[in-house]
Amino acid sequence: MQHIQEIFEKTGGYFATPAPALAEKMTRVKALVFDWDGVFNDGVKTESGSSTFSEVDSMGTNLLRFGLWLQQGRMPAAAIITGVHNGLALELVGREHFQAGYVQAKHKVAVLEHFMNQHGLHPAEVAFFFDDALDLSVAAVVGVRVLVKRSSNPLFTKYVLKNSLADYVTGHESGRFAVREGCELLLGLLGRYDEVMAERLRYFPVYDEYYAARQAIVPQLWRIENQVINPYLTEKAVEKATQNADAPPPSGRG
Repeated sequence: MQHIQEIFEKTGGYFATPAPALAEKMTRVKALVFDWDGVFNDGVKTESGSSTFSEVDSMGTNLLRFGLWLQQGRMPAAAIITGVHNGLALELVGREHFQAGYVQAKHKVAVLEHFMNQHGLHPAEVAFFFDDALDLSVAAVVGVRVLVKRSSNPLFTKYVLKNSLADYVTGHESGRFAVREGCELLLGLLGRYDEVMAERLRYFPVYDEYYAARQAIVPQLWRIENQVINPYLTEKAVEKATQNADAPPPSGRG
């Protein structure tokens, strides 16, 4: 694992947990949870109040899920938990067939507990990508923590590291494909990177089987109101979350 650590340290990444120990933690991971603002993007809002994502990061999540599927013979659970309403976050959940998307989550550890109960998970089985204060209650309990770097908050980063709330700090900043960096790291620590690339290149029959299983997932969308987690069943949200599982992925996706 030393070579993996050296590769990512050259990008500016920082290992609060040495690579061999982090690789051991990854053997228990069965789920991926992502914050949204400041993780998939730089946190800047559009006129509609949402924020964007990149295909580079989206592909990273897909490749890591494929690697975990190869490792465990089952589809890992995946979710986005965001503190506000983000239409594009829900769009990504639907398009990529994550199992769950949560919006308006202010006390995220309670939402994490809901997600874990829904999917029969323990905290040590969750890997979490995060960037800010709202996320710390989750980072305090889960098994693997990837902090997305932002040079503008050095005291926050110092606090996170001092209190052992992250295993890895990305070399790339928020909005600069940090999710892809973290996904590649965790995939490399699983020892599955070359296999994932080879099977994605071949496509049939292994990746095709994974992709069919992924597309069969019907995401569950949730909205938190007054600390109560309710199904989020707007017509538009349902349409995005239940898109045709048999449709081929558009260019650049899948």
